[in-house]
Amino acid sequence: MFGLEISSVPVILPALEEVLHADFQDAQWIMNAYTLACTSVLMAAGTLADRYGRRRVLVASLWLFGLASLACGLAPSAALLIAARFVQGVGAGAMMICQFAILSQQFREPAARSRAFAVWGVVAGIGLGFGPLVGAAIVALADWRWVFLVHAPLTLLTLGLVHASVQESRDPEANRLDIAGMLTMTLTVFALVYFITLGTVQGFASGPGLVLLAVAAVGLALFIAAERRSTHPMFDFSVLRIHRFNGAMMGSMGMNFSFWPFMIYLPIYFQAALGYDVMHAGWALLAYTLPTLAVPPVAERLALRHGAERVIPAGLGLMAAAFLLMAAGNARGSDSAVIAACLVAGIGLGLTNSPVTNTSTGAVSAARSGMASGIDFSARLITLAFNIALMGFVLVSGIARHLGQAALGATPQALLQLAQDVAAGKLDTLPATGTTTLAQAALRQGFGDVMLYAGLGVGTLALVSHAFFRRSQTGADSVRLVPVGSDADLCK
Repeated sequence: MFGLEISSVPVILPALEEVLHADFQDAQWIMNAYTLACTSVLMAAGTLADRYGRRRVLVASLWLFGLASLACGLAPSAALLIAARFVQGVGAGAMMICQFAILSQQFREPAARSRAFAVWGVVAGIGLGFGPLVGAAIVALADWRWVFLVHAPLTLLTLGLVHASVQESRDPEANRLDIAGMLTMTLTVFALVYFITLGTVQGFASGPGLVLLAVAAVGLALFIAAERRSTHPMFDFSVLRIHRFNGAMMGSMGMNFSFWPFMIYLPIYFQAALGYDVMHAGWALLAYTLPTLAVPPVAERLALRHGAERVIPAGLGLMAAAFLLMAAGNARGSDSAVIAACLVAGIGLGLTNSPVTNTSTGAVSAARSGMASGIDFSARLITLAFNIALMGFVLVSGIARHLGQAALGATPQALLQLAQDVAAGKLDTLPATGTTTLAQAALRQGFGDVMLYAGLGVGTLALVSHAFFRRSQTGADSVRLVPVGSDADLCK
């Protein structure tokens, strides 16, 4: 359900812009309302699950997700859809955290845990891999609303599976909910994302933008203070001393610096820049998403044999190479090269995703798996929310630069508005006739900038992840093995 929701909604964004009269910023918020809500509840949900029972919190989150999905499908306007998406994200965030904690708790032995997370990766990959095609088929054959309404029967099916198979578990040492930490973190992330989104339109030096930046700075300071004073914080800063945990976190951030936020914009690239119809765009997106279905079992076997400390940086590095190749193919006008690079990016994501989750939860004690999974998924979604906004800014800036070189005679503010319309796939909004080719060329240049941004960003995080894992093998959180020759050596 979570994977289907992530990968099917981007395909219908052009339809939402037409039917609900949504603009480029509305499209960004339709996705970011979901990710921000997930982020706001992640670590709180992990704490609640540890204290009151992971199975119980999972059931409650499933009900919330299902009902909010109905509200999304019935929304008559973009504003109400964004509000319903926020509620849906609350349920989705809690649902995912409970999944990770339950898997870690029910499968303690390393090989069994690896198999469990491999199966989780395959099931998530089914939603992620076929989501674009499902979304495209729904738009082509029925109505966009069914992209959300389909989750109602899926929720009922999932509730039946939970009641049949999931064992209840909790942390006997869990304490009260960290409300101060939850509120200050939500305020910080929301203000920063809003600052980036607003800066795309008004500039980053505008009065409202500077106010939002100040709010984010104050929120971050309050969050750090609240977590340091709390006896049982939802974000335990002590885990940052575990280099292996940090290496996995770089993997979480790397995937959401590149692969996932780019998928929000990729349907626009295929439909507007390359001229594909909605079904052809759905088929093309399968190259990007299907490897997330096939690769996770291979990734877990590689992690068991060679160690996650090799597999995670390698997966990130493969994604970096893929985005740089994608940018080169886009510059040459080679659609086949872009699609081939999408396939490579999906393989890199598949190599990274489940080993990151398994490593982050396995780096701490089983009793704190809810907290660890909360930090893991928070790193993912905070990075995702930032990069949905940042990629939008890079895209609009690249388009505006290309349009400015065409000497359209527009003011800077009007040029920026035209760039936003082109970024939303509206290629017929330029002031002169016969400018669709110019709009497509500008869109391709903007997407080339986004591809370079993603490739360089995830490549940097691959190097940082590798450095952390190397420190884990030689630093304080490593385990030194000694030869066993006597009872004294065995005790040692």
